[in-house]
Amino acid sequence: METTVAILEKAQQRAQELGLPYKGALLPMEAYRVLQEHTQAQLVDVRSRAELDWVGRIPGATEIELRSYPNMQPNPNFLDQLIQQTDKTLPVLFICRSGARSNQAAAMATDMDFAECYNILEGFEGDRDENGQRGKASGWKAAGLPWVQS
Repeated sequence: METTVAILEKAQQRAQELGLPYKGALLPMEAYRVLQEHTQAQLVDVRSRAELDWVGRIPGATEIELRSYPNMQPNPNFLDQLIQQTDKTLPVLFICRSGARSNQAAAMATDMDFAECYNILEGFEGDRDENGQRGKASGWKAAGLPWVQS
């Protein structure tokens, strides 16, 4: 089994290869391992309240909307809330539905001098499967990681 250090190194290399502006990009299972073993790592779920209520939540995640349902308007207080609710000197792992908003959040936090920002690739629900449904082909849920229905 890979060590947390090896997982983070792989995530950092992945981010460099993809030209990402933040520290690293993790697959859901890698993110879960980091959260289990790196007690200071913080998970921030940037999905909308509606997504959290209707689709499910990750126990222990800090929930800060990047965009609000139904119009997906940007949350003007996102960075202030992030600074208040997390420690910018410790690793912060961002997750959303599919990895796009969490990518944006990780980049924004990096610009605000957060030391170690990671995006969780595939997000909570991942990509759509052949039937157009999310949550089955990839992502946190499909990997069988802990989540609860609201």
